[in-house]
Parts: sequence; C-alpha cells; structure tokens
Amino acid sequence: MTEASDINTLSFEQAVAELERIVEQLERGDVALDKSIEIYERGEALKAHCEKLLSAAEKRIEKIRLDRQGQPAGTEPLDTE
Repeated sequence: MTEASDINTLSFEQAVAELERIVEQLERGDVALDKSIEIYERGEALKAHCEKLLSAAEKRIEKIRLDRQGQPAGTEPLDTE
C-alpha cells in the first residue's frame, strides 16, 4: 500500500482497486484490530478521493443537443440533479 499522502496521485481506477482490496481484507476478518482500523481509515480517504474525481468528471461532461434534423446544435452542461 502507498502512503496516505499518495492517495491524491492515484487515478480513479487505482483508487477503486485499492479500495476493493481493503474491503476484501476487512470482510475476511483475519486482520488484527490495529491494522483493521488503519486500513479502514485509508479506505475512507480512498472513498473521498474517488468521490472528488467523479465530481470533477461529472462537471466536465456535456450532453449534445440535437436540432430538428438530428444534427448537433451545441452542448449544454449535464444535469446533475
């Protein structure tokens, strides 16, 4: 595992993969209590990082508006409701 300060350098895919490994370890229940707390805290940090990356990506997504002929007429921000 990388240091907590390195979380911000992880791609979304890397962060999700590490988070999945942490969940598997915690679900198995064969990790010492101290280690469980440590990896749980890292999992929380990874989750927050993933949410930040998803939010940033969502803000960049645009949907295409089509005119009556079905041609792109421009773009508008994606509704985030």
